[in-house]
Amino acid sequence: MTISPVIRLHPDDGVLIARASLPPGTSVADGVTTVERIPSGHKVAIKPIAVGEPIKRYGQIIGFATVPIAPGQHVHTQNCGMGDFAKDYAYCADVKPTPNFDLPATFEGIRRPDGRVATRNYIGILTSVNCSAHVASLVADVFKKNPFNGDNPLADFPNVDGVVALTHKTGCGMTQNEPLALLRRTLGGYARHVNFSHVIVLGLGCEVNQIGGLMEEQKLAGRLRAMDIQEVGGTRKTVEAGIAFVREALADANKVKRETVPASELTVALQCGGSDGYSGVSANPALGAASDLIVRHGGTVILSETPETYGAEHLLTRRAVSREVGEKLVDLMRWWDAYTEREGAEMNANPSPGNKAGGLTTILEKSLGAMAKAGTTNLVEVLRYAEPITKKGFVFMDTPGYDPVAATGQVAGGANLVCFTTGRGSVFGCKPAPSIKLATNTPMYKRMEEDMDVNCGTILEGEESVEQCGQRIFELILKTASGQPTKSESFDFGGAEFAPWVLGATM
Repeated sequence: MTISPVIRLHPDDGVLIARASLPPGTSVADGVTTVERIPSGHKVAIKPIAVGEPIKRYGQIIGFATVPIAPGQHVHTQNCGMGDFAKDYAYCADVKPTPNFDLPATFEGIRRPDGRVATRNYIGILTSVNCSAHVASLVADVFKKNPFNGDNPLADFPNVDGVVALTHKTGCGMTQNEPLALLRRTLGGYARHVNFSHVIVLGLGCEVNQIGGLMEEQKLAGRLRAMDIQEVGGTRKTVEAGIAFVREALADANKVKRETVPASELTVALQCGGSDGYSGVSANPALGAASDLIVRHGGTVILSETPETYGAEHLLTRRAVSREVGEKLVDLMRWWDAYTEREGAEMNANPSPGNKAGGLTTILEKSLGAMAKAGTTNLVEVLRYAEPITKKGFVFMDTPGYDPVAATGQVAGGANLVCFTTGRGSVFGCKPAPSIKLATNTPMYKRMEEDMDVNCGTILEGEESVEQCGQRIFELILKTASGQPTKSESFDFGGAEFAPWVLGATM
């Protein structure tokens, strides 16, 4: 079977996507040949585009021509820029029934005493402030597995996935209530996370984020052990007390057993990072197909990264189950407009150098591809950063576009598994939730196969459809939720990537 050198995503598009690097003179459409080299994953014009005229991909506006563009030319930052255009929010216009499957899929999960279901079984060490971060790490390091030499201090506790210290750079020098409340909401979400069997929180003692205030505000009394370094008597004594707590908890944590549970117990965070021109063609829509399966089996998927939804929000408001839900999303976009203006930035600064090298030109283009991760089901709720997720189905959580910060908020909200698409090759983990890595293209997958769990480049090569790849992802999600390690877990990723969103001035 002959495969076209370009990909057409919508009949209305004025650009096509290069399936591989195209030399000058390559035929890409009737009567259109490339007049210059088109890098892999980048766009080539197939019609004349005048200055100021919209440029469409996915049948949607991704930017406007800044100079005249001729058929066969490379379309990118040198001739495509941002511009204002009207969006039809059409609240609820595309809402449709989402029938659940009669026989829901299952996985082998860990049923906690309160009825919630875990996919992993960790002991967690949280910190109230950066000043206690090193002490927390000293405790966790005593129990740390070495992925390279096989050393495992937890060999006698096979049902415990690990002991992880989740440290951060804030907790003091905070001048406003909102940043403190956001940090506490994040820490509270992790303290309650179903994938933790036991949790200890370490503080210094004099920080703004007092442990007592954290526990009272987040209603954590009885849920975790707390220690202040100053009160315990310094570093050595606190480390010894922390180690004693973990050793005491291990025997109890090891008692868990996996049992068959319905897929409705899945809450999956959807992430993309190191995106390229193929992200919106292969991995993201394939993850979207898997997301639809999760929702139809009664589970929950979380789309986030608000700046990477900017410009595509009007397609999600049409899927909102109520006008109120849709307006929450629009309000988030207005907040980000004001936030970036206040900080002297702009939303189109979001595509990174790597994104642009991979073929993404504007935030509009990036957003249209990113939202494909959420599939096609109804939008049932819009949440603030790290808010607890209580509804089943497709939900949106406000987060920055920076992947570690975004995923931290999603896991704080209750995600017990993460799916992360990447075109450039991001390496990432997010303890205590396992993270599945999805490669958008085969060359990168082969180059970084030790880090990638799924190759979605098969879609580009015509080996399988988006739906078939989505089914494959869904089946891997069930296996991973049942305890099968991911590639990032094999390297012990997931502790250093804990990154609460920091707002406000540091004093």
